[in-house]
Amino acid sequence: METQYPGRRRPKYLNLFKIREPLPAIVSILHRISGVLLFFPGIPLFLCGLQMMLESPESFARLQSILIHPLSRLFLLFATWFFLHHLFAGIRHLGLDMHYGLQLQHARLSSKLVLIFGAILTVLAGIWLW
Repeated sequence: METQYPGRRRPKYLNLFKIREPLPAIVSILHRISGVLLFFPGIPLFLCGLQMMLESPESFARLQSILIHPLSRLFLLFATWFFLHHLFAGIRHLGLDMHYGLQLQHARLSSKLVLIFGAILTVLAGIWLW
């Protein structure tokens, strides 16, 4: 059985830990992961908090005591980063859909900007949160 490319052997397995993805691919993968994390655990927890906030003054006080805990604040900080990264990467993807930044140099720059803006605004939100 001949291969399509003579002289080149295809790997028998893929070691996913040795594959190095380019930065635009990493930003795209993180965009998908952040969207899933915002949707599945994010929406139910947000709705639960909204219900506790509106149910009674006692449940609102209980929600406040939950949100003061450092682990809750850390969770909110991660949720903030998920949201900001998803927002900026989504804007980047809209630009790519409109054929802006398709060249490799522009794609790398926009990927770096997504990561930088997400990190800076998450740090500022963390400073405000604590």
